Amino acid sequence: MTDTGRSGKVRLEQRLITARRGAALLDRKQHIMTDELDRLQLHADGIRHEWEDRARDAAVWLRRAAALDGRERIEAAAPVEPAVVEIHWGGAMGVTYPEDADCRLPDATEHGGSSALSYARIAHRSALAAAVQHAAVQRAVLLLSTELTATRTRQRAVENRWIPRLEERLSAIQRKLEDQELEEGLRVRWAADRQTSPGSQATRPRTSERKES
Repeated sequence: MTDTGRSGKVRLEQRLITARRGAALLDRKQHIMTDELDRLQLHADGIRHEWEDRARDAAVWLRRAAALDGRERIEAAAPVEPAVVEIHWGGAMGVTYPEDADCRLPDATEHGGSSALSYARIAHRSALAAAVQHAAVQRAVLLLSTELTATRTRQRAVENRWIPRLEERLSAIQRKLEDQELEEGLRVRWAADRQTSPGSQATRPRTSERKES
């Protein structure tokens, strides 16, 4: 049999089952990622507000320290070692993204300045930690949003193009097979009618021939 015969029909039916299962899995993946994205977006909004509040507080204390201590003392109070950020990765439905981030800050140095400078240092350390948290969750939102868009595109392609094409081809094969069965049935009935019709060779009585001596 060719691909347009019964074996081709079976193969198309299997492909159609696979396509429908794929569409269902993509739909499930989309719903799970949508829920996770909503959760991350809500978390990102909360972290952003916290970071903005801490940044404003740090800016206020920096202005006060600048007025009381001057730029040189502020620069002298800055730590020598940089902060170190550690990203904790996780994921959902095959998508990897940051779940959390730790910011290890260097030890504070003795500056001998005013209390405003001390508060400015504390406020900036706190703002930096919040900024790292915000950056991590924003990255997670971006990665998950990108994958969600790709999943929706794949689902639409399967549902709107792949499945309809398979259904159309399957219907065409089914119609052709039905036509073939109809033609075969007509031929069988025609042959049967010929065999049972009066005067046909199949029912004509046989006569014995006598040889004249």
